[in-house]
Amino acid sequence: MRSASNFVPLLLAFIISTSVQSTFAKESTDRAEKKPAAKTSAEATQSDDEKSSQKPVKTRLAHIKIAGALPESPGQMSLFGDLGVDLRKTIARLDKAAKDKRIAGVILEIGPAALTRGKQNELREAIARVQADGKKVYASVEAAMDSQFLLATACDEIVMPEAGMLLISGVHAEVAFYKELLDKLGIEADMFHVGDAKGAAEPLTRTGLSEPVRKNLTAMVDDIYDQMITTIATDRDLKVDEVRSIVDHGLLTVQKAKEAGLIDHVAYPDEFRAKLKAEYEADELAYVVNYGKKGLDTDFSGPMGMIKLFQQIMGIGSGSGSSKDPKIAVVYAVGPIMTGKSQADLFGGQSMGSDTIVKAINKAAADKTVKAIVLRINSPGGSALASDLIWRATKKAGKPVVASMGDVAASGGYYIAMGADHIIAEPGTVTGSIGVVGGKLAMRGMYDKIGITTDKITRGKNSGIFNSPNKFSESEREVMEELMQDIYRIFTTKAAKGRNMPLEKLESLAGGQVYTGRDAKRNGLVDDLGTLKDAIRAAKKLAGMDPNEKAQLKLLPKPENPLEALFGADLDKEREAKLLQGITQLSPELAAPLRHAYQLRQVMQEPVTLIMPYWLDVR
Repeated sequence: MRSASNFVPLLLAFIISTSVQSTFAKESTDRAEKKPAAKTSAEATQSDDEKSSQKPVKTRLAHIKIAGALPESPGQMSLFGDLGVDLRKTIARLDKAAKDKRIAGVILEIGPAALTRGKQNELREAIARVQADGKKVYASVEAAMDSQFLLATACDEIVMPEAGMLLISGVHAEVAFYKELLDKLGIEADMFHVGDAKGAAEPLTRTGLSEPVRKNLTAMVDDIYDQMITTIATDRDLKVDEVRSIVDHGLLTVQKAKEAGLIDHVAYPDEFRAKLKAEYEADELAYVVNYGKKGLDTDFSGPMGMIKLFQQIMGIGSGSGSSKDPKIAVVYAVGPIMTGKSQADLFGGQSMGSDTIVKAINKAAADKTVKAIVLRINSPGGSALASDLIWRATKKAGKPVVASMGDVAASGGYYIAMGADHIIAEPGTVTGSIGVVGGKLAMRGMYDKIGITTDKITRGKNSGIFNSPNKFSESEREVMEELMQDIYRIFTTKAAKGRNMPLEKLESLAGGQVYTGRDAKRNGLVDDLGTLKDAIRAAKKLAGMDPNEKAQLKLLPKPENPLEALFGADLDKEREAKLLQGITQLSPELAAPLRHAYQLRQVMQEPVTLIMPYWLDVR
C-alpha cells in the first residue's frame, strides 16, 4: 500500500505540470481570400450603410473522432474529472450536435476503432438522429476495414484520400484449440457440458469444431453476413448481388471504391474542406474540433483553488447530485461474470462481480427518484452462481427492469437478462447459449513429466473432486453430472417463465445454441431490437412516464475513486500488468488470446459456469 507522503509530491508535480494550460474544444477556421466579382446593377446601387450591415457567413461543423476501444461503461474517474472516451459519451456528443443550432453538420473522422456490431448499431442510430434534425454527416476515412466502413455508410457522404484503401472481405469467425498443446504438456481437460451446442470447453478437449457447434455457428455467421450485405446495399443504393461481388473481391483501392459506388469523394482533408465551404456558401468554415468533449479545468488559483482541487480528486462535481427529479438508472453489467467485486483485468478489460452489480441494482431500487432500471449487458457469461445472484436482484427490484444487450449477452449474460420485464437486443448481438459447462484440468501427466509426485490422505468418497492432479472418478463424475443437469434445469425453467414460453419450446432453442439479436427476436428470446436509448425509452414507458420526455440518468456502478485506487493498489498485480503489457506491445496479436486465457482462468475457478461457446473473433 502506498503512503500519503509518497503521493503528495506526485500530486504537486502533476498540478504544476498541468496548471499552465486548460484543454478546451478549439475551433479551426478557414479564411480564404475572395477575388472581387463583377457587381450587378443591384449591388452597385447599395449604400455604404447597407454594405456595412452585412455580416460574413460563418458555418460551424462539429468534428468528432471515432477511435480506440470505446468501452461500455458508466464513466471513468481520473484525478481531475471524468475524461475517458467511451461509447456513451461519444453518442452523447452526436446527440448534442443534432440539437445545437450553432452546428450546421458533423464531420465524423473514423479512425482505427474497435467497432463491434453492437457499438456500430448504437453509433449508426445516433448518426440517424443527427440526420433527422436536418443536418448532414460526413464520414472522413483514411483506411477502413468492414467495421469502420459499415459505420461510414450510415453517413450522408464518405470521403477518403487518394492513397487510402478499403477492406470489406466478409465475415470471418475463427476458433483456437489447445488440446494438442495440453497433450504435449501432459494436461488433460476433464470437462462436462449440457447441450449439444455448448462448446465452451471444446478448445480444451478437441482439435476442431464439433458438428452441432459448427452448424449453430454457421447459422449465426450467415445472419451476420446477410446483415452486412443488406446494410451496404441499402445505404449505398447498390444491388445485393453487386455488394456480394465487391465483398468477394475484398480489398479495393480508393479509386476502385469510388467507381463501385462505395464512397463519394476522393480528396485530401484540405480539398474536402474547400468543397464544404463552397457547398455551405460560407465566408468562414469552422471545424469545432473535439466537439462536446469535456475539458480539463486546472485553474486552482485563488482562495477556493485548494477546495476545488480536492473536489475534483474525490470526484465531486459542481452540482449537488441529489436532484429529486424522476430518474432512470442505467446499470452497466460488463465483462465475464464472477462472484465478488467487479475488477479491471491485466489487459485493460474488466470482469463483472456479482457483489458489485447486485449492490448497484439494490441502490437503484432503493432510490425513490429512480422510476425504472435499465440493465446494459455486454458479457459472454461466467459463474452460474454469480449469474443467479444478479438475476435474483433484478427480480426483487420492485421497479420495471429493461435489459439492453450490447455486443454479447450470452449464457450467463442471457441468464441475468431473464429477470427483466422487457429485453432489447442490437441486431448483431450474440445471445442465447442457454447451457452449462464445467470441469477441471487434470495435471497428472505434466507432474509426471517434470518430476512432481503427490501423496494424499482423504476422508469422504468424493473429497478429491476438485483436486488438480487427477481426472474425476466415477462417483465424482456422477455428482458433477447431476449438479450440472440441475443447474441446466434451473436455467431453462427460469428462461421459459421469463419469456412466457412453453418449456418444450425453450428447450428446443437451448442446448447451448447462440443467435444474433435478429434471430433471437424471431425466436422469442428477446422482445425488440434497438439501442440503449430505445431501452431507456421503454423503461420510461413501463414506469408510466412520457417516453419522449427527457429524464435524468443515474449511472451505476459508481466508478472507483482514483484516490482509493492509488492507495489501495496491488503492487504484485501492477508488476504483472507491466509484464503483460510489454508482451502485448511486442506482439499485439497475442493480446486477445492472452486476455481470453486470463479471463477463462478466472471464470473456470467456479465449479460450474454459464459461458458462451468460445471467445468468438468474428471479423
